[in-house]
Amino acid sequence: MTKKKLAILGSTGSIGIQTLDVVASLPEQFEVIALAAGSNLPVLFEQIDRFQPAIVSVATPELAVQVKERYGTRLQVEAGHTGLQTVATVSEADLVVTAVVGTVGLRPTLAAVSAGKDIALANKETLVAAGHLVTELAAGRGTRILPVDSEHSAIFQCMHGGKASEVRRILLTASGGSFRDKTREEMARATREDALAHPNWSMGAKITVDSATLMNKGLEVIEAHWLFGIPYDRIEVLIHPQSIIHSLVEFQDRSVLAQLGTPDMRVPIQYALSYPDRLEANWPSLDLLKVGTLTFLEPDLVRFPVLGLAYEAGRTGGSMPAVLNAANEAAVELFLQGKIGFLDIERILMSVMEQHTPVSKPDLEEILHLDEWARLAAYRLAVQ
Repeated sequence: MTKKKLAILGSTGSIGIQTLDVVASLPEQFEVIALAAGSNLPVLFEQIDRFQPAIVSVATPELAVQVKERYGTRLQVEAGHTGLQTVATVSEADLVVTAVVGTVGLRPTLAAVSAGKDIALANKETLVAAGHLVTELAAGRGTRILPVDSEHSAIFQCMHGGKASEVRRILLTASGGSFRDKTREEMARATREDALAHPNWSMGAKITVDSATLMNKGLEVIEAHWLFGIPYDRIEVLIHPQSIIHSLVEFQDRSVLAQLGTPDMRVPIQYALSYPDRLEANWPSLDLLKVGTLTFLEPDLVRFPVLGLAYEAGRTGGSMPAVLNAANEAAVELFLQGKIGFLDIERILMSVMEQHTPVSKPDLEEILHLDEWARLAAYRLAVQ
């Protein structure tokens, strides 16, 4: 395998850090040439010192000045949205890892696809908000969208066992999140710390809250629709508390293929980086004797109505998924700041969706405009 050159968007976040863990374990296989971070300079400085990228981007010009003061002219330093796109389109990169959270990843991902880069996609909001734009552009440029989410990586791997036209249904598994065994009354009293106490996975705050509401799974349903071209009525969700089976694919002959592994994001990250090859890993193997029992439950849409909202938005199509996603980002931010309760998230999402008249085929500017509108609508509802 020829050494792949990587550009990583969101390098100081949870997925970005784990991506660099994979790179560090396979130095003969991967080289980091560009990093885009937010404002966590201490972590970014460690990454620069260790991986020696040629280009770095940070959130603001003020932060860029601090990076330049430390590294001088030997490092190209960029900032803001322009910096994200610079990293995403760096000519030497073979693969762009999009690990930023939220629709901030939309423009740089489209720019990377336009530049002919293969994408290791951990930013599900890009496909949720603009799946039609991303998939059409990728098909036209001949670029590959390689899923990093454990569930979509599992589906991607299982679909190697048959043709897409032979798929009967996709079964997306969900851990159930922090509140899978909680009543509505208990969730109404839930704190930020309660929501962030995920039983299985180590993830960023926003994704962990999404897991607690089941919105993370709802966004993954929409993402799976765009990644694999499967209608929504053939994408199902199963609660699987052990997080060992990451998803399943049933084919027309009723054969079911499943991908199993430990709940460790480095596994799907490494597969996306190395695809189509598989490389030796240095983490523990799955021990089914220790796991013992695998269980499955139907999602409870009464306790977790947000999952139903995601299906509704996906089936409505057009701009509705982008509006749902933006309202959710705003509502989760408000919850994490302690300004609304946990169950207020679903109230806000329902109301914003009711206020929106969908646009059938929005272009990028319309999507970004509606993204801003939905966030403002969510903030207004928070104070009512």
